[in-house]
Amino acid sequence: MGALAPLLLADGRLPVGAYTYSAGLEPAVAAGLTRDRIPALLRARLLTTALTEAAATVLALRAAGQDRVDYGSVQQALEARTPAAPLRAASMTLGRGVHRLARRLAPDHPAVLALPGVRPRPLRPVALGALGAALGVGEEEMAYAVVYDELQTITSAALKLLPGDPLDSVAWILGAESGAAAAVSAALAVRTPADLPARTAPLTEQWALDHERSERRLFLA
Repeated sequence: MGALAPLLLADGRLPVGAYTYSAGLEPAVAAGLTRDRIPALLRARLLTTALTEAAATVLALRAAGQDRVDYGSVQQALEARTPAAPLRAASMTLGRGVHRLARRLAPDHPAVLALPGVRPRPLRPVALGALGAALGVGEEEMAYAVVYDELQTITSAALKLLPGDPLDSVAWILGAESGAAAAVSAALAVRTPADLPARTAPLTEQWALDHERSERRLFLA
């Protein structure tokens, strides 16, 4: 895949579940978040969820490069840092889509063959790490892909939930560049699953729980 692989992973049109996922924006909007607060939400996600998931993806990518591929410790550490059951379920749903794509692109790669052994199902960062290894994506490129995906998922969902000028989404992402770079650097510095950042935002967790009980929603989380 060469240089195309990281671009593929960062493409918002990648059919692995983002069409049904708002990265927390829909629950936030239901709780009263307004369009002018989206940049603040992006900054908060970069400090919490995006950092943790980028670090977990890099750890899974490293695990995939071992002689005996074992994602168990990364999966367990990430589960422990995702306390809200709806968010764990959403991550597994997204992970299933990534796993399906990995099987399509590199069915015989050891990193992909090891995914079915993850129980109950691979969380999205674990599946992304396996896919990145199968496509030959480097650690920094992989971390940036995860962080960028977080930003573009929120801004894309905003076009449906809080309609406005589509060019705003470009400005929001560019405005978050320093935070994105910091998240990538922090993710790359994590060496073991025990060191995986345990950062979360209490409101995000509560909104996810409220969202699961909602009968009117566009996105699963």
